[in-house]
Amino acid sequence: MINFATADAIAIAAAVRSQAVRAVDVTQAAIDRITASDLNCFTTVLAESALAQAAAVDATVAQGEDPGQLAGAPFAVKDLFDIAGVVTIAGSKINRDLPPATADAFAVAALKRAGAVLVGALTMDEYAYGFTTENHHYGAVRNPHDRTRIAGGSSGGSAAAVAGGLVPISLGSDTNGSIRVPASLCGILGLKPTYGRLSRSGAYLFCNSLDHIGPFARSIRDIALIFDLLQGEDLSDPVCTNRLPEMCSPQLDRGLDGLHIAVADGYFATGAEPEALAAVEQIAAALGTVDRVTLPEADRARAAAFIITACEGSNLHLKDLQTRPQDFDPATRDRFLAGAMIPASWYIQAQRFRQWYRDRVREVFESVDVILAPTTPCSATKIGQEKMTIAGVEMLVRPNLGMFTQPLSFIGLPVLSVPLQFRDRLPLGVQLIAAPYQEAKLLRAGAYLEAQGIISAAVASSF
Repeated sequence: MINFATADAIAIAAAVRSQAVRAVDVTQAAIDRITASDLNCFTTVLAESALAQAAAVDATVAQGEDPGQLAGAPFAVKDLFDIAGVVTIAGSKINRDLPPATADAFAVAALKRAGAVLVGALTMDEYAYGFTTENHHYGAVRNPHDRTRIAGGSSGGSAAAVAGGLVPISLGSDTNGSIRVPASLCGILGLKPTYGRLSRSGAYLFCNSLDHIGPFARSIRDIALIFDLLQGEDLSDPVCTNRLPEMCSPQLDRGLDGLHIAVADGYFATGAEPEALAAVEQIAAALGTVDRVTLPEADRARAAAFIITACEGSNLHLKDLQTRPQDFDPATRDRFLAGAMIPASWYIQAQRFRQWYRDRVREVFESVDVILAPTTPCSATKIGQEKMTIAGVEMLVRPNLGMFTQPLSFIGLPVLSVPLQFRDRLPLGVQLIAAPYQEAKLLRAGAYLEAQGIISAAVASSF
Protein backbone atom coordinates (compact mmCIF):
# COMPACT_ATOMS: atom_id res chain seq x y z
CA MET A 1 0.00 0.00 0.00
CA ILE A 2 1.40 3.41 -0.99
CA ASN A 3 2.12 5.86 1.84
CA PHE A 4 0.38 9.04 0.70
CA ALA A 5 2.33 11.16 3.20
CA THR A 6 5.77 10.20 1.90
CA ALA A 7 5.26 9.18 -1.74
CA ASP A 8 6.16 11.65 -4.45
CA ALA A 9 3.56 12.95 -6.89
CA ILE A 10 4.66 10.70 -9.76
CA ALA A 11 4.29 7.59 -7.61
CA ILE A 12 0.83 8.69 -6.47
CA ALA A 13 -0.23 9.39 -10.05
CA ALA A 14 1.03 5.99 -11.18
CA ALA A 15 -1.04 4.29 -8.47
CA VAL A 16 -4.13 6.27 -9.47
CA ARG A 17 -3.65 5.57 -13.17
CA SER A 18 -3.31 1.82 -12.50
CA GLN A 19 -6.39 1.96 -10.25
CA ALA A 20 -4.37 0.65 -7.31
CA VAL A 21 -5.81 3.62 -5.37
CA ARG A 22 -8.58 6.11 -6.01
CA ALA A 23 -7.80 9.79 -6.37
CA VAL A 24 -10.68 10.50 -3.98
CA ASP A 25 -9.00 8.44 -1.28
CA VAL A 26 -5.65 10.15 -1.85
CA THR A 27 -7.33 13.55 -1.63
CA GLN A 28 -9.33 12.71 1.47
CA ALA A 29 -6.16 11.46 3.17
CA ALA A 30 -4.42 14.76 2.34
CA ILE A 31 -7.34 16.77 3.73
CA ASP A 32 -7.27 14.67 6.91
CA ARG A 33 -3.53 15.29 7.34
CA ILE A 34 -3.97 19.02 6.77
CA THR A 35 -6.77 19.17 9.34
CA ALA A 36 -4.65 17.31 11.91
CA SER A 37 -1.47 19.32 11.25
CA ASP A 38 -0.11 21.92 13.66
CA LEU A 39 2.21 23.66 11.17
CA ASN A 40 -0.10 26.58 10.31
CA CYS A 41 0.59 26.02 6.60
CA PHE A 42 -2.82 26.69 5.08
CA THR A 43 -4.89 29.85 4.88
CA THR A 44 -7.58 28.10 2.82
CA VAL A 45 -8.47 24.40 2.53
CA LEU A 46 -10.54 23.53 -0.54
CA ALA A 47 -11.96 20.20 0.61
CA GLU A 48 -15.18 20.22 -1.41
CA SER A 49 -13.71 21.31 -4.72
CA ALA A 50 -10.66 19.06 -4.25
CA LEU A 51 -12.82 15.98 -3.76
CA ALA A 52 -14.82 16.95 -6.85
CA GLN A 53 -11.60 17.25 -8.89
CA ALA A 54 -10.45 13.88 -7.57
CA ALA A 55 -13.76 12.24 -8.47
CA ALA A 56 -13.39 13.59 -12.01
CA VAL A 57 -9.90 12.04 -12.22
CA ASP A 58 -11.27 8.68 -11.07
CA ALA A 59 -14.06 8.89 -13.65
CA THR A 60 -11.53 9.59 -16.41
CA VAL A 61 -9.45 6.58 -15.35
CA ALA A 62 -12.53 4.36 -15.22
CA GLN A 63 -13.40 5.36 -18.79
CA GLY A 64 -9.96 4.29 -19.98
CA GLU A 65 -8.91 7.83 -20.85
CA ASP A 66 -5.68 9.63 -19.96
CA PRO A 67 -6.09 11.46 -16.60
CA GLY A 68 -2.79 13.34 -16.92
CA GLN A 69 0.76 12.86 -15.69
CA LEU A 70 -0.09 14.05 -12.16
CA ALA A 71 -3.40 12.20 -11.91
CA GLY A 72 -4.78 12.47 -8.38
CA ALA A 73 -1.63 13.98 -6.84
CA PRO A 74 -2.59 16.64 -4.26
CA PHE A 75 -0.93 20.05 -4.50
CA ALA A 76 -1.25 23.44 -2.85
CA VAL A 77 -0.08 26.93 -3.79
CA LYS A 78 1.28 29.98 -2.05
CA ASP A 79 -1.61 32.32 -1.33
CA LEU A 80 -0.60 34.77 -4.06
CA PHE A 81 -1.73 32.48 -6.90
CA ASP A 82 -5.25 33.12 -8.10
CA ILE A 83 -7.71 30.31 -7.43
CA ALA A 84 -11.07 30.73 -9.13
CA GLY A 85 -13.71 31.66 -6.56
CA VAL A 86 -11.18 32.42 -3.80
CA VAL A 87 -9.86 35.81 -2.66
CA THR A 88 -6.12 36.07 -3.27
CA ILE A 89 -5.04 37.55 0.07
CA ALA A 90 -1.27 37.33 -0.51
CA GLY A 91 -0.69 37.08 3.23
CA SER A 92 -2.38 40.42 3.89
CA LYS A 93 -5.37 41.87 5.68
CA ILE A 94 -5.96 44.52 3.03
CA ASN A 95 -6.54 42.05 0.19
CA ARG A 96 -9.44 40.47 2.04
CA ASP A 97 -11.54 43.31 0.62
CA LEU A 98 -10.85 42.22 -2.97
CA PRO A 99 -13.38 40.16 -4.95
CA PRO A 100 -12.66 36.46 -5.48
CA ALA A 101 -10.48 35.55 -8.45
CA THR A 102 -12.45 34.80 -11.59
CA ALA A 103 -9.96 32.26 -12.96
CA ASP A 104 -7.05 30.11 -11.87
CA ALA A 105 -3.52 31.41 -12.30
CA PHE A 106 -1.72 30.08 -15.38
CA ALA A 107 0.41 27.68 -13.32
CA VAL A 108 -2.51 26.42 -11.23
CA ALA A 109 -4.55 25.70 -14.36
CA ALA A 110 -1.61 23.86 -15.96
CA LEU A 111 -1.21 21.50 -13.00
CA LYS A 112 -4.95 20.86 -12.89
CA ARG A 113 -4.88 19.97 -16.59
CA ALA A 114 -2.23 17.41 -15.75
CA GLY A 115 -4.62 15.81 -13.25
CA ALA A 116 -3.20 17.26 -10.03
CA VAL A 117 -5.77 18.07 -7.35
CA LEU A 118 -5.65 21.49 -5.70
CA VAL A 119 -6.29 21.19 -1.96
CA GLY A 120 -5.65 24.74 -0.78
CA ALA A 121 -3.73 27.99 -0.45
CA LEU A 122 -0.65 28.33 1.74
CA THR A 123 0.53 30.80 4.37
CA MET A 124 3.16 33.34 3.33
CA ASP A 125 4.85 36.55 4.45
CA GLU A 126 2.64 39.54 3.77
CA TYR A 127 2.92 40.50 0.09
CA ALA A 128 5.92 38.11 -0.11
CA TYR A 129 8.15 40.64 1.67
CA GLY A 130 10.06 38.47 4.12
CA PHE A 131 12.24 35.43 4.70
CA THR A 132 10.63 33.86 7.80
CA THR A 133 6.82 33.53 7.26
CA GLU A 134 6.08 34.97 10.67
CA ASN A 135 2.89 36.65 9.51
CA HIS A 136 1.40 39.35 11.76
CA HIS A 137 -2.14 38.53 10.60
CA TYR A 138 -2.05 34.72 10.27
CA GLY A 139 0.74 33.61 12.59
CA ALA A 140 4.06 31.87 12.03
CA VAL A 141 4.47 28.74 9.93
CA ARG A 142 6.25 26.09 11.98
CA ASN A 143 9.15 24.06 10.69
CA PRO A 144 8.20 20.35 10.49
CA HIS A 145 11.64 19.39 11.83
CA ASP A 146 11.28 21.55 14.96
CA ARG A 147 8.02 23.33 15.81
CA THR A 148 9.87 26.09 17.67
CA ARG A 149 11.67 27.18 14.50
CA ILE A 150 10.77 29.08 11.35
CA ALA A 151 10.04 27.41 8.04
CA GLY A 152 11.68 30.25 6.10
CA GLY A 153 9.92 32.58 3.70
CA SER A 154 8.24 34.09 2.04
CA SER A 155 6.97 30.75 0.70
CA GLY A 156 7.17 29.15 4.14
CA GLY A 157 3.77 27.49 3.95
CA SER A 158 4.65 25.95 0.58
CA ALA A 159 7.85 24.39 1.92
CA ALA A 160 6.45 23.23 5.26
CA ALA A 161 3.45 21.57 3.61
CA VAL A 162 5.73 19.41 1.49
CA ALA A 163 8.30 18.74 4.22
CA GLY A 164 5.51 17.93 6.68
CA GLY A 165 3.92 15.30 4.46
CA LEU A 166 0.72 17.23 3.78
CA VAL A 167 1.13 17.39 -0.01
CA PRO A 168 3.86 15.98 -2.28
CA ILE A 169 4.26 19.16 -4.35
CA SER A 170 3.52 22.87 -4.06
CA LEU A 171 4.12 26.17 -5.81
CA GLY A 172 5.83 29.25 -4.45
CA SER A 173 7.40 32.47 -5.64
CA ASP A 174 10.96 33.76 -5.42
CA THR A 175 12.02 37.41 -5.56
CA ASN A 176 15.24 37.34 -3.55
CA GLY A 177 15.24 33.75 -2.33
CA SER A 178 11.70 32.98 -1.24
CA ILE A 179 11.69 29.49 -2.76
CA ARG A 180 15.27 28.57 -1.96
CA VAL A 181 15.41 29.80 1.66
CA PRO A 182 12.40 27.79 2.91
CA ALA A 183 13.50 24.78 0.83
CA SER A 184 16.82 24.87 2.67
CA LEU A 185 15.37 25.34 6.14
CA CYS A 186 12.69 22.66 5.65
CA GLY A 187 15.00 20.16 3.96
CA ILE A 188 13.29 19.77 0.59
CA LEU A 189 13.90 20.61 -3.07
CA GLY A 190 13.07 24.03 -4.45
CA LEU A 191 13.59 25.30 -8.00
CA LYS A 192 13.78 28.94 -9.01
CA PRO A 193 13.77 28.83 -12.82
CA THR A 194 15.25 31.41 -15.15
CA TYR A 195 13.48 34.78 -14.91
CA GLY A 196 10.59 34.78 -17.38
CA ARG A 197 10.78 31.04 -18.06
CA LEU A 198 7.47 30.30 -16.29
CA SER A 199 4.39 32.48 -16.54
CA ARG A 200 3.44 34.54 -13.50
CA SER A 201 0.01 35.34 -14.90
CA GLY A 202 -2.54 35.25 -12.10
CA ALA A 203 0.12 35.55 -9.40
CA TYR A 204 0.04 38.63 -7.16
CA LEU A 205 3.36 40.34 -7.88
CA PHE A 206 5.72 41.85 -5.33
CA CYS A 207 8.61 43.13 -7.44
CA ASN A 208 7.99 42.85 -11.17
CA SER A 209 11.59 42.83 -12.37
CA LEU A 210 12.69 40.19 -9.85
CA ASP A 211 9.67 37.89 -9.34
CA HIS A 212 9.78 34.22 -10.36
CA ILE A 213 7.48 31.28 -9.65
CA GLY A 214 8.60 27.71 -9.11
CA PRO A 215 7.96 24.32 -7.50
CA PHE A 216 8.75 22.57 -4.22
CA ALA A 217 8.93 18.78 -4.06
CA ARG A 218 10.53 15.79 -2.35
CA SER A 219 12.01 14.23 -5.51
CA ILE A 220 13.97 15.53 -8.46
CA ARG A 221 11.65 13.80 -10.90
CA ASP A 222 8.68 15.69 -9.44
CA ILE A 223 10.53 19.01 -9.74
CA ALA A 224 11.46 18.24 -13.36
CA LEU A 225 7.94 17.19 -14.32
CA ILE A 226 6.32 20.27 -12.79
CA PHE A 227 8.84 22.51 -14.51
CA ASP A 228 8.17 20.77 -17.83
CA LEU A 229 4.39 21.11 -17.42
CA LEU A 230 4.63 24.83 -16.65
CA GLN A 231 6.90 25.80 -19.53
CA GLY A 232 5.48 27.65 -22.49
CA GLU A 233 4.72 31.11 -23.80
CA ASP A 234 1.96 33.12 -22.11
CA LEU A 235 1.14 36.49 -23.64
CA SER A 236 -0.69 37.57 -20.49
CA ASP A 237 2.66 37.79 -18.67
CA PRO A 238 4.74 40.36 -20.56
CA VAL A 239 8.05 38.99 -19.26
CA CYS A 240 7.28 35.35 -20.09
CA THR A 241 9.69 34.14 -22.74
CA ASN A 242 8.56 32.89 -26.14
CA ARG A 243 11.41 30.37 -26.06
CA LEU A 244 10.21 26.87 -26.92
CA PRO A 245 9.83 24.44 -24.00
CA GLU A 246 12.88 22.27 -23.32
CA MET A 247 11.87 19.10 -21.49
CA CYS A 248 14.09 18.21 -18.55
CA SER A 249 12.51 14.94 -17.40
CA PRO A 250 14.00 12.88 -20.28
CA GLN A 251 17.49 14.16 -19.38
CA LEU A 252 17.58 13.15 -15.72
CA ASP A 253 19.45 9.89 -16.38
CA ARG A 254 22.28 11.57 -18.29
CA GLY A 255 24.34 12.01 -15.13
CA LEU A 256 27.29 14.37 -14.96
CA ASP A 257 28.68 13.64 -18.40
CA GLY A 258 30.05 16.84 -19.91
CA LEU A 259 29.22 19.04 -16.92
CA HIS A 260 31.93 21.32 -15.55
CA ILE A 261 31.05 22.08 -11.93
CA ALA A 262 32.74 24.57 -9.60
CA VAL A 263 32.30 26.03 -6.13
CA ALA A 264 31.66 29.75 -5.67
CA ASP A 265 34.38 31.31 -3.57
CA GLY A 266 34.85 34.84 -2.25
CA TYR A 267 31.54 36.28 -1.06
CA PHE A 268 29.87 32.85 -1.04
CA ALA A 269 32.63 31.21 1.02
CA THR A 270 32.41 33.52 4.04
CA GLY A 271 29.76 34.84 6.38
CA ALA A 272 28.11 31.46 7.02
CA GLU A 273 28.07 28.94 9.82
CA PRO A 274 30.72 26.21 9.38
CA GLU A 275 28.07 23.54 8.72
CA ALA A 276 26.61 25.57 5.83
CA LEU A 277 30.02 25.81 4.16
CA ALA A 278 30.73 22.15 4.94
CA ALA A 279 27.47 21.22 3.19
CA VAL A 280 28.75 22.85 0.00
CA GLU A 281 32.02 20.94 0.25
CA GLN A 282 30.11 17.69 0.79
CA ILE A 283 28.15 18.26 -2.42
CA ALA A 284 31.32 19.30 -4.26
CA ALA A 285 33.08 16.09 -3.19
CA ALA A 286 30.12 13.98 -4.30
CA LEU A 287 30.19 15.71 -7.70
CA GLY A 288 33.96 15.26 -7.98
CA THR A 289 34.90 18.93 -8.25
CA VAL A 290 37.67 20.95 -6.63
CA ASP A 291 37.46 23.97 -8.95
CA ARG A 292 36.62 27.44 -7.64
CA VAL A 293 35.12 30.46 -9.41
CA THR A 294 34.35 34.01 -8.35
CA LEU A 295 31.15 35.93 -9.04
CA PRO A 296 32.52 39.49 -8.93
CA GLU A 297 30.88 42.15 -6.74
CA ALA A 298 28.24 39.78 -5.35
CA ASP A 299 27.96 41.95 -2.25
CA ARG A 300 27.07 44.96 -4.41
CA ALA A 301 24.59 42.84 -6.32
CA ARG A 302 22.84 42.06 -3.06
CA ALA A 303 22.76 45.74 -2.11
CA ALA A 304 21.34 46.68 -5.51
CA ALA A 305 18.71 43.94 -5.18
CA PHE A 306 17.62 45.45 -1.86
CA ILE A 307 17.15 48.84 -3.54
CA ILE A 308 15.18 47.52 -6.51
CA THR A 309 13.00 45.36 -4.28
CA ALA A 310 12.17 48.19 -1.92
CA CYS A 311 11.42 50.68 -4.70
CA GLU A 312 9.24 48.43 -6.85
CA GLY A 313 7.45 46.88 -3.89
CA SER A 314 6.59 50.18 -2.24
CA ASN A 315 5.39 51.66 -5.53
CA LEU A 316 2.94 48.79 -5.96
CA HIS A 317 1.40 49.46 -2.53
CA LEU A 318 1.77 53.23 -2.41
CA LYS A 319 -1.96 54.02 -2.30
CA ASP A 320 -2.59 51.65 0.60
CA LEU A 321 0.47 52.97 2.41
CA GLN A 322 -1.11 56.42 2.22
CA THR A 323 -4.66 55.43 3.15
CA ARG A 324 -4.44 52.20 5.19
CA PRO A 325 -1.00 52.05 6.87
CA GLN A 326 -2.51 50.56 10.04
CA ASP A 327 -3.69 47.49 8.13
CA PHE A 328 -0.23 46.32 7.09
CA ASP A 329 1.97 43.93 9.00
CA PRO A 330 4.12 46.52 10.88
CA ALA A 331 7.39 45.00 9.66
CA THR A 332 6.21 44.98 6.04
CA ARG A 333 4.81 48.51 6.28
CA ASP A 334 8.06 49.93 7.61
CA ARG A 335 10.09 48.37 4.81
CA PHE A 336 7.65 49.66 2.20
CA LEU A 337 7.74 53.16 3.70
CA ALA A 338 11.53 53.13 3.61
CA GLY A 339 11.41 52.00 -0.03
CA ALA A 340 9.05 54.84 -0.94
CA MET A 341 11.69 57.36 0.18
CA ILE A 342 14.62 55.96 -1.83
CA PRO A 343 15.82 58.52 -4.40
CA ALA A 344 15.11 57.68 -8.03
CA SER A 345 18.82 58.06 -8.82
CA TRP A 346 19.60 55.11 -6.53
CA TYR A 347 17.12 52.90 -8.37
CA ILE A 348 18.54 53.91 -11.76
CA GLN A 349 22.09 53.24 -10.62
CA ALA A 350 21.06 49.84 -9.22
CA GLN A 351 19.62 48.91 -12.61
CA ARG A 352 22.76 50.07 -14.40
CA PHE A 353 24.89 47.95 -12.07
CA ARG A 354 22.53 45.03 -12.71
CA GLN A 355 23.46 45.02 -16.40
CA TRP A 356 27.19 45.20 -15.61
CA TYR A 357 26.92 42.35 -13.11
CA ARG A 358 24.88 40.21 -15.53
CA ASP A 359 27.61 40.59 -18.15
CA ARG A 360 30.38 39.62 -15.69
CA VAL A 361 28.53 36.53 -14.49
CA ARG A 362 27.82 35.52 -18.09
CA GLU A 363 31.59 35.47 -18.61
CA VAL A 364 31.98 33.05 -15.69
CA PHE A 365 29.51 30.65 -17.29
CA GLU A 366 31.60 30.52 -20.46
CA SER A 367 33.87 28.04 -18.67
CA VAL A 368 31.56 26.39 -16.13
CA ASP A 369 28.12 24.74 -16.26
CA VAL A 370 27.05 24.52 -12.62
CA ILE A 371 28.19 26.55 -9.60
CA LEU A 372 27.72 25.50 -5.98
CA ALA A 373 26.99 27.86 -3.08
CA PRO A 374 25.23 27.76 0.30
CA THR A 375 21.49 28.39 0.18
CA THR A 376 21.24 29.87 3.67
CA PRO A 377 24.01 30.93 6.08
CA CYS A 378 22.58 28.74 8.83
CA SER A 379 19.79 26.31 9.64
CA ALA A 380 16.34 27.43 10.80
CA THR A 381 16.30 30.01 13.59
CA LYS A 382 13.77 30.19 16.41
CA ILE A 383 10.33 31.68 15.82
CA GLY A 384 10.44 35.24 17.14
CA GLN A 385 14.24 35.41 17.04
CA GLU A 386 15.31 38.82 15.77
CA LYS A 387 19.10 38.46 15.68
CA MET A 388 21.62 35.73 14.98
CA THR A 389 25.39 35.49 15.17
CA ILE A 390 27.11 34.24 12.04
CA ALA A 391 30.89 33.82 11.92
CA GLY A 392 31.15 35.96 15.05
CA VAL A 393 29.05 38.81 13.65
CA GLU A 394 25.64 39.67 15.12
CA MET A 395 23.05 40.46 12.46
CA LEU A 396 19.30 40.61 11.93
CA VAL A 397 17.65 37.34 10.95
CA ARG A 398 15.03 38.53 8.46
CA PRO A 399 17.18 40.38 5.92
CA ASN A 400 20.21 38.09 6.16
CA LEU A 401 18.73 34.65 5.52
CA GLY A 402 18.85 35.61 1.84
CA MET A 403 22.46 36.79 1.71
CA PHE A 404 23.45 33.96 -0.66
CA THR A 405 20.26 33.88 -2.73
CA GLN A 406 19.82 37.57 -3.59
CA PRO A 407 22.89 38.01 -5.84
CA LEU A 408 21.57 35.18 -8.06
CA SER A 409 17.89 36.05 -8.50
CA PHE A 410 19.07 39.63 -9.06
CA ILE A 411 20.00 38.60 -12.63
CA GLY A 412 17.42 35.83 -13.04
CA LEU A 413 19.69 32.79 -12.96
CA PRO A 414 18.08 29.34 -12.59
CA VAL A 415 18.89 27.82 -9.19
CA LEU A 416 18.01 24.50 -7.57
CA SER A 417 18.29 24.20 -3.79
CA VAL A 418 19.05 20.59 -2.81
CA PRO A 419 18.64 19.29 0.77
CA LEU A 420 21.14 17.62 3.05
CA GLN A 421 19.73 15.79 6.08
CA PHE A 422 21.67 15.29 9.31
CA ARG A 423 21.07 12.84 12.13
CA ASP A 424 21.53 15.28 15.01
CA ARG A 425 20.74 18.70 13.56
CA LEU A 426 18.42 20.55 11.23
CA PRO A 427 18.63 20.22 7.44
CA LEU A 428 20.48 22.64 5.17
CA GLY A 429 20.36 23.39 1.47
CA VAL A 430 23.00 23.90 -1.20
CA GLN A 431 22.36 25.96 -4.32
CA LEU A 432 23.13 24.53 -7.76
CA ILE A 433 23.35 27.52 -10.12
CA ALA A 434 23.42 27.61 -13.91
CA ALA A 435 23.33 30.06 -16.81
CA PRO A 436 19.89 31.20 -18.05
CA TYR A 437 17.70 28.44 -19.55
CA GLN A 438 20.03 25.68 -18.35
CA GLU A 439 17.63 24.13 -15.83
CA ALA A 440 18.28 20.67 -17.30
CA LYS A 441 21.91 20.81 -16.15
CA LEU A 442 20.83 21.57 -12.59
CA LEU A 443 18.30 18.78 -12.57
CA ARG A 444 20.79 16.30 -14.02
CA ALA A 445 23.23 17.11 -11.23
CA GLY A 446 20.41 16.91 -8.69
CA ALA A 447 19.29 13.53 -10.03
CA TYR A 448 22.84 12.21 -9.74
CA LEU A 449 23.11 13.38 -6.11
CA GLU A 450 19.72 11.87 -5.31
CA ALA A 451 20.61 8.54 -6.89
CA GLN A 452 23.84 8.44 -4.89
CA GLY A 453 21.95 9.07 -1.65
CA ILE A 454 23.79 12.35 -1.03
CA ILE A 455 20.64 14.45 -0.96
CA SER A 456 17.19 13.50 0.27
CA ALA A 457 13.98 15.21 1.31
CA ALA A 458 12.75 13.20 4.27
CA VAL A 459 9.24 13.87 5.58
CA ALA A 460 8.98 15.16 9.15
CA SER A 461 5.54 14.20 10.48
CA SER A 462 3.21 17.13 11.15
CA PHE A 463 0.05 15.29 12.17
